[in-house]
Amino acid sequence: MVKSRVAISAFFFVNGFLYANLMARIPELQAFFGISNSTLGNMLFMVAIGAMISLPLTGWLTIKFGSDKVVRIAAVLFCVSVPLIIFQSDIWIAVFFAALTGAFMGAMDVCMNGQAIYVERLYKRPINSSFHATFSVGVALGAATGGLFSKYDFSLFNHLLFLSALSIAAVIIASIYVVEDLETGKKEGAESNGFQLPTKAILPLGIIAFCSMTGEGSMTDWSAMFMNKVAGQEVTFSAVAFGVYATGMTIGRVFGDRIRSSFGDRKLLICNTLMAFVGLSISIIFATPYLTLVGFFTVGLGVANIVPVIFSLAGNAPGVNPAVGISMVTSIGYTGFFIGPLMIGYLSDIFNLRIGFMFTLLLFFVMLIFVLRFIAKRTKTH
Repeated sequence: MVKSRVAISAFFFVNGFLYANLMARIPELQAFFGISNSTLGNMLFMVAIGAMISLPLTGWLTIKFGSDKVVRIAAVLFCVSVPLIIFQSDIWIAVFFAALTGAFMGAMDVCMNGQAIYVERLYKRPINSSFHATFSVGVALGAATGGLFSKYDFSLFNHLLFLSALSIAAVIIASIYVVEDLETGKKEGAESNGFQLPTKAILPLGIIAFCSMTGEGSMTDWSAMFMNKVAGQEVTFSAVAFGVYATGMTIGRVFGDRIRSSFGDRKLLICNTLMAFVGLSISIIFATPYLTLVGFFTVGLGVANIVPVIFSLAGNAPGVNPAVGISMVTSIGYTGFFIGPLMIGYLSDIFNLRIGFMFTLLLFFVMLIFVLRFIAKRTKTH
């Protein structure tokens, strides 16, 4: 049981760590290809396209072969695909590998979250936030590592290739201890197809995930650029902005399970949504280096436990394989994770980056409405 928890945590860590290394060096990636903000947004959106295509297929593969088998393969392919984005300077080839990265990342995400639900059931208490905390630790360390590689002028490709090799070794070792998916091959109506349209109970969860993951995607892809272009800091310091946001998220998730056990899902979601809204407002309104960092840190605290709670609720929906329930939510949520960066790219080209971030702020407000309306007062942890 403990070994399985550590193993699944390793998948979460690698998923966040490797992608964060790429995102921390977004200004250099943009300069390498010589592209505008909107073109960069389009390129990042291809990651979303890949993820969205893979989600229904992942649900079907999970039912047929089990999340334990699928997560092993998806994790290795994700690690292989990341450095290929920057392998050469042809933007169209880079776009192709960006789509592949999204596909493998989406498949890995769904399956490792399904595995997390199985481990949580073994423990018989809330531990899902701890897995996402490990992801956030990976993101924070990935941002810091990306900043260091940038500071010492490592080429982006060599940087990602080296870390990709280490990540592959880590997930191969972790694969030994994944939880056997005992629901493999079950045929329960619509579930037998591996994917179904979100039910009335799951649709609001998906919309909340969409709004939260829009915020996560915006901060992941554009926080360094915001610090560089809006707050006027040099490229190396700009990577700190992403790291501060990721640190806030990590701290929130470390204590998330304890808070969730004490206050229940609804109060936690309301508090987190308000913090995300207030934090982003501070960054947009003031846009000075240190107030921007304060705002980004608060956003990290705010969005920290929204997705873990929503995934737990979806993964424990009656009569649905955990990975399939999560795939329904992530089909909606992942759209936000990548539409957010795309919209910010377009809005920043038309207006400016500060206006672009207001799109995310609006969705945080929408998220609060859905939490208040659809998360029942009686909702507690399970």
